[in-house]
This record gives sequence, C-alpha cells and structure tokens, in this order.
Amino acid sequence: MSGDNNTYYGDAVIMHGGQDNVGINKNQYGSPALEQALVRVLERVGELRCGVPAEAQESLDGALPVLATDSGASPEARRSALEVIRAVAGTAGSIGQPLLDATRAALQLLGG
Repeated sequence: MSGDNNTYYGDAVIMHGGQDNVGINKNQYGSPALEQALVRVLERVGELRCGVPAEAQESLDGALPVLATDSGASPEARRSALEVIRAVAGTAGSIGQPLLDATRAALQLLGG
C-alpha cells in the first residue's frame, strides 16, 4: 500500500513469498535514547516539583505515569504528557529551564 498515511504501532510480520522473510518486527514505542531522555525529564520534574504551586504539581503528577519507561504508552500519549510538563516548566521561570531543555529533547526524539 504505497502512499498511505497510516502509522502502525505494535508488532508486524513481513513475508516475501517465502524468501527473505524478516519474521516479527518488534515495534516498540521507545528507543534507548528516548528512554534516557524520559528518565532525565522525570529527574528534572522531581527537582522542580517543590518549586511550583499545588495546581502545577497536580498537572505534573498527572503526566508522570505515561512517561514511566515501562508504561508502554503510545508516542501520542507521551507527547501529550510532555506538552503538559513543558507548559508547567515554562511558567516556572529560570528554575524551570532544565526541565524545559529535557522536555524539548524528549519531544524531538518523539518527532515533535
């Protein structure tokens, strides 16, 4: 299906008439670089959390489970969570800059 604009997540089996078979292509939602970037985001959230108001803390807390490296969350869910975190970090002034930088790096790895 050339030219389709579909994005597929999950495993795929590729067969070529019994020759050059790939087998199961394990399409995971994260790469090692993305997982490392998410760990940095989580560390920075921990550093910033006490320096923001309670409402902002709740927003951060709501985004954290999706970013856990073992969450299996889709790229879209992770992107949304990172956008929430980026918004909170952006309101925190200079103390939010390390989290902003970490969030931008993770978003770039997600293609956003």
